[in-house]
Amino acid sequence: MSALQHDIPGARVVDLFAGSGALGLETLSRGAAHVTFVENATASLRALEANIAKLGAADEVEIVRADALRWIETLPAGAFDIALADPPYAGDAASRLVARFAERPFAHVLCVEHHARAELPQVANARTRRYGDTALTFITAGE
Repeated sequence: MSALQHDIPGARVVDLFAGSGALGLETLSRGAAHVTFVENATASLRALEANIAKLGAADEVEIVRADALRWIETLPAGAFDIALADPPYAGDAASRLVARFAERPFAHVLCVEHHARAELPQVANARTRRYGDTALTFITAGE
């Protein structure tokens, strides 16, 4: 979050592959105006709902039960300020997400957590930070 700290206050955030909601909830604690969580797994949705309730954050969030990759197909360019994503390491979800973002950036900045060895499409304005077997790739739209 420190890499995004100046972008978060007042931001409209989407947390794709939200799981327990840790990423999106962290942005709320740092001043985001609203977070949309997109998750499809029932157990994760229960954990997400419990975490939102514990924090009393129901008024600042929306939960969308959907496949994140299908859901982003409906988004116009610039729908969000920040998009966070922690897709499963197995499979090609991170690569597909980056490719879609390159075609139509649905946020000002996309941050994707992925396996450090994952091969993502080469896109302009991307920078990657590696932490052991994990990497974070940040892509800024239109700069």
